[in-house]
Amino acid sequence: MSLIERDKKVIWHPYTQMKDAQNPIPIVRGEGVYLYDENGNKYIDAVSSWWVTIHGHAHPYIAEKVSAQLKELEHVIFAGFTHEPAVLLAERLLPLLPGKQDKIFYSDNGSTAVEVALKMCLQYWNNKGNTQKKKVLAFKDAYHGDTFGAMSVSGRSIFTNPFNDLLFDVEFIDLPNETNISNLTSHVSGHSSELCCFIFEPLILGAGGMLMYEAKYLDELLKSCKENEVLTIADEVMTGFGRTGTYFACEQLKHHPDIFCLSKGLTGGTMSMGVTSCNEKIFEAFLSDDKLKTLYHGHSFTANPIACAASLASLDILLAKETLTNIKRVEAQHKIFYKQIEDHPKVRTIRQTGTIIAIEWETGSDTSYLSGLRDRLYNYFLGKGIILRPLGNIIYILPPYVISNVDLAYIYNSIQQALDEI
Repeated sequence: MSLIERDKKVIWHPYTQMKDAQNPIPIVRGEGVYLYDENGNKYIDAVSSWWVTIHGHAHPYIAEKVSAQLKELEHVIFAGFTHEPAVLLAERLLPLLPGKQDKIFYSDNGSTAVEVALKMCLQYWNNKGNTQKKKVLAFKDAYHGDTFGAMSVSGRSIFTNPFNDLLFDVEFIDLPNETNISNLTSHVSGHSSELCCFIFEPLILGAGGMLMYEAKYLDELLKSCKENEVLTIADEVMTGFGRTGTYFACEQLKHHPDIFCLSKGLTGGTMSMGVTSCNEKIFEAFLSDDKLKTLYHGHSFTANPIACAASLASLDILLAKETLTNIKRVEAQHKIFYKQIEDHPKVRTIRQTGTIIAIEWETGSDTSYLSGLRDRLYNYFLGKGIILRPLGNIIYILPPYVISNVDLAYIYNSIQQALDEI
């Protein structure tokens, strides 16, 4: 049997209605921005394989470091034990995070990084003897993951519909802007006695539609949270490690969160890993002679040495001068393309921050995630050897930083053709 036939007998794919799903594309290798299937076809990975592959596929430097670590230590329980890659990664990562972060808690992926952050905040107030501050504040169109806590603080959507009655109660607010920021800060101060924390995707809401908003209004919201003793969680799972033009989106803020959630680009896309960092104030609330004040949370693969080695290698590449130059180059190319198509009659809106650009197709009233346009666009670009995964009528480019101007131009031209033809 072919790989496709074997897959169809045994695999259940994510976000896929398997009854009428088209055949998966059998990928056999990757190199840089390209993926190759078993028939030798080449695809430009314009979405970094769900936003994780920031340095390109099969990066030789990361592979070298992972290979060396495999020969030394593949894994060890992290309760009561430690190892050099985990300590070194924390030592290198903490100084890079905006504000003052003091401790790293390792987990498995973005969703679990969010779960840890929420538990830290909820238990923080419990440990402090405050049983009233239990409610979480979040944005209406947020997406923070697919585990139950992460779903609870995500906007209600087709992703959460079957589980809505089981999700805990959350206070949802609109994205801040010039007209509503005063009302939002007043809401925080008026409900501070019950608000435990505010979780947010800084500057860009990813799966919610690549929605973008200004840092200055988020700053005002964070300032209000700090003044009213509402803890703050920055979900930088997608925005971290250079996506917004700075290493972390929160670098563009004056007020910094108490907690960061990181994953995706953390390992350069090599493997799954999650990080939740916190400041000393959070950590100290768990230091006690009372064992019940312990953070009882962990994962079998917490601080996996191989994942730590991949993360350290990815950081080396990220901090190289060439990478920042590439980030700025991609950002500049996006801005040029923005100007070229902003007045096209098929473009409802266009948004760009850092290395991310999103185009919303004019589709009349049908703008849902299940819009028929989504599949037409997806297959159109696959036919041109480009992997783009539309969010309903929204198509976005979120490429590895090593993508060339030639490949970017090909993607831009293909989008312009689609605007004219579809």
